[in-house]
Amino acid sequence: MHRRALLTGTAALVATGATTPALARTARETPGETQPRHRPVARTSAGAVRGTDEDGIAVFRGVPYARPPLGRLRFAPPAPPLPWTGIRETVEFSRPFLSPGARDGTEDALYANVWTPDLTGSSPVLIYVHGGAWLYNTASNPTYDGSGPARRGGLVVVTFNYRLGCFGWGLHEGFGTGDAAANWGLQDQAALLRWVHENARAFGGDPDNITLCGTSAGGSSVWQLALHPRTRPLVRRIVPISAAHVWTPAGALTPRDAHSTYESTAHRLDSTVAGLRRLPAPAVMDAWEGHFAGAPDTREVGSGRMFRGPVIDGRWVRGYDHELPTPALPAMVINTRTEGSFYTDATAPAPRTEAELRRMTREYLLVGAREVPDALLDGALDAYRAAARADGLPDDPLSLYTEIYGDGLFRYQILRLAQRRARESGLPQYHMDFAHPVLPPRHGTPHEATSPFLFGTYGIPQNAPVYGDGPLERRISHTFIDLVASFARTGVPLSPSVPRWPVFAARAPHSLVLGGERVAHVAATPKLRQLAFWDRAGWVPRP
Repeated sequence: MHRRALLTGTAALVATGATTPALARTARETPGETQPRHRPVARTSAGAVRGTDEDGIAVFRGVPYARPPLGRLRFAPPAPPLPWTGIRETVEFSRPFLSPGARDGTEDALYANVWTPDLTGSSPVLIYVHGGAWLYNTASNPTYDGSGPARRGGLVVVTFNYRLGCFGWGLHEGFGTGDAAANWGLQDQAALLRWVHENARAFGGDPDNITLCGTSAGGSSVWQLALHPRTRPLVRRIVPISAAHVWTPAGALTPRDAHSTYESTAHRLDSTVAGLRRLPAPAVMDAWEGHFAGAPDTREVGSGRMFRGPVIDGRWVRGYDHELPTPALPAMVINTRTEGSFYTDATAPAPRTEAELRRMTREYLLVGAREVPDALLDGALDAYRAAARADGLPDDPLSLYTEIYGDGLFRYQILRLAQRRARESGLPQYHMDFAHPVLPPRHGTPHEATSPFLFGTYGIPQNAPVYGDGPLERRISHTFIDLVASFARTGVPLSPSVPRWPVFAARAPHSLVLGGERVAHVAATPKLRQLAFWDRAGWVPRP
């Protein structure tokens, strides 16, 4: 169950790129500055790049924003890209970063992709951080094609790869001191943000108007980058979508467990921790991931039970999200109506009886607790059944399991942090409940259902059977793009299809509900009643 659940964004569908390392790609560079008129050229801080013109949108794929993290740069902070002479061809995505879902991937994957409507303009910039449980996925996933928001929204759209799994998220001083010791994937994201700020004008973007957007693990990264003093000044607004706010034991390794896992990995490979830099990357990945096979309560480490995201290191991650202040930036906070259906649709078989519901809910609760007493299990089922009946929602086993799953991992902290932010900050914050249902046999509006509509890729072959491809889906996608683009441009989300969207309030919260036949309407924030269980359960930290 957990392996399938982590495949946010369907990593198996990622695009593949060239098979040679980036440093060998200089063979595709041309020595001169002349180019066909229809081939756009941008001049970055490391050198000139030539992309393609795709129906009036200039597209640059595979632009290096950092040096390949190979050899001594594995488990090290990202270094600036090596400069080149001439014009570098940037027409192909880089290969995905190596992961269990992309074994043909590579560590040489730190590249950005840019879609821009006007190379000579000064458009708002939207940086999108892909999700995937800090372990899977890639910016070359066809869902993240930036041409839709670039064309309709007038945005410069940037996507990128960053280091995943044990190469991106962990902690051990055996790799070095300071920044070298931990959270290299978050540092990649910070390097990308600095690169965009430095090079935005080369692509027709405004370096002083950058909006950070991301989904799931990417939404968590947006939150953390917006908090960090090194990166906060580079960002004007944030759009965290279905953010996987970090806490342990479910979503991160403790520093102690990160240490012991690297040491055990090195021991399995007859190496030292520092020596892991010299070993084949697939061998290191497999040895690391082997620690997390089987049920959470049978493993040798107690944390990282579902996800292995950022580890508290005192520098890049100074605390879990519920312990830190909320970002002092205008925000559009988004969750899906049934975050959990992404996971429970993948469960075989789904719970159909009370006995199956109890067994599967207990197994789920073990990702956030070392043991699940009957009081916790009964409390969850009783509270969710009562809330469903009070709100007129289904209370069959699958529906209850789906709500518990999605709220515990995502929606509870998303909304409680939004409420805390509304109490503590005078900055505008808007909340969206994305509620467009997927097609049968799937159900609800699952985690990651937002991306095909934000990018306008709901109709591509991998998405249309899940999300639909009709006039209603087109209206919802256009509305979503309008809202994000206007928020990125002015700080106020507007669309012709949307009534006045009120700022989110702590005491009487209202949200924009996007999806369904009505397209968009404002309502009291849905399903707050069922969140009360987590306030008193002590399973997920209360912000």
